[in-house]
Amino acid sequence: MTQELSVLHLQPQGFLVAAKNVGIKDDTLDFTVIYSTVRAPAAAMFTRNRFPGAPVIVGRDHISDGYLQALVVNSKNANVATGQRGIEDALETCRLVAHELGIAPRDVLPFSTGVIGRPLPMDRIRAGIPGVREELRPNNLEQAARAIMTTDAYPKYVSRQVGPAVVAGIAKGAGMIEPNMATMLAYIVTDAELPAQSLRPMLRRAVDRSFNAMSIDTDTSTSDTVVLMANGLAGRVDRRAFVQALTEVCEHLAREIARNGEGASKLLTVQVRGAKHARQAKRVAKAVVNSPLVKTAVYGCDPNWGRVVMAVGKCVEEREIEPQRVTIRFGPYPVFQLGAPVECDLDVLRRYLGQPEVEIGVDLGIARGSARVWGCDLTEGYIKENAYYTT
Repeated sequence: MTQELSVLHLQPQGFLVAAKNVGIKDDTLDFTVIYSTVRAPAAAMFTRNRFPGAPVIVGRDHISDGYLQALVVNSKNANVATGQRGIEDALETCRLVAHELGIAPRDVLPFSTGVIGRPLPMDRIRAGIPGVREELRPNNLEQAARAIMTTDAYPKYVSRQVGPAVVAGIAKGAGMIEPNMATMLAYIVTDAELPAQSLRPMLRRAVDRSFNAMSIDTDTSTSDTVVLMANGLAGRVDRRAFVQALTEVCEHLAREIARNGEGASKLLTVQVRGAKHARQAKRVAKAVVNSPLVKTAVYGCDPNWGRVVMAVGKCVEEREIEPQRVTIRFGPYPVFQLGAPVECDLDVLRRYLGQPEVEIGVDLGIARGSARVWGCDLTEGYIKENAYYTT
């Protein structure tokens, strides 16, 4: 059995956190270290963007042996498109943190998030790392969730209990999000004892159901990474229960990222059923959730279901889709059924679309494939956030 917690009252054993400001920007938290007191089996998934950040390049190498002991994250600077200097800066950061903690540099995974194309201010990072070991504290993941924020409106964190163990996750991300592996940044830690070779398959399945099932603005970040560390200090757990808890943690974080999309006022869920297979269902769901016309209609509480028809129909490669089979609904209210409009009360639909959480349902009437994705509405706030991001 898994237990849902609204906050991280329960956190896994053996993970210590230090979060601080090293002066990368303003006086907000901008640097954090998550440290396991023992070397831990680990798995990670990284962005497939062709311009990966320097920490992604270094991280892929460091986790290749399947073990980690520390994560180091700076916010406010992405260390992307910074050439060889960026790679050297990521490696130096790992070496400095490893020296401070008394562990191997390859057991440190680096992360950076923020503005692209600017070198890391290494003088400030070098000055900020000494003393981190003394600043490490247990039960401090909420502080880490705050330290990794950039344009996020609030920190994202959650935990589940599985037998004697706890699975806890934190994440950041509000824009440049159409994952093709994971989300912007997500860190999942557990004290469950699990076979090292099982972690990546577990993580991949959870990611496919969560971070790969959400989108804010169709843009795949250069820095996307999700990592799972399992230090084993709580002992063995039921494998099936752990997979369920891991998936719940990932799904919660994915929903919160979508809910907190830049400028967003509503969480949008698109549920597609009756597809030929899950891949087809997911393709159609993403077409709907990513449509600017659908997203703005949801923002304006406009029950313009014709925009959903358009989004489904633009999946031109899905030749099995036929209008006379398709049903579309806003929440529980059908608006288009088997090729024809459904008479409905527009005021009822507007009130439904005015809620903080909105669901659009599509049944393709082909077979039994299904998929669910999360997104958000598109508001003036998104334009303002991104028009002046670097200034």
